[in-house]
Amino acid sequence: MKSNLRNEIKSYIVRQGMTMQEVVDLLRDEHGGSDSVSNLSNKLQRESLRYIEAVQLADALGYEIIWQKRR
Repeated sequence: MKSNLRNEIKSYIVRQGMTMQEVVDLLRDEHGGSDSVSNLSNKLQRESLRYIEAVQLADALGYEIIWQKRR
């Protein structure tokens, strides 16, 4: 079963009251990213977001990625 990475990440963006353009601008300002909205959207659609990009995206949205052992 294919995960729905795009919708999950977009829901975090919406929860923060941000648009994709605002996120892309924030990533550019904070991490020197050069993605456009369409590039980010395509990466999410193809599920080809690199781990470092996911960490930076989470950081820009005020989240952190935590690894937790399954029970």
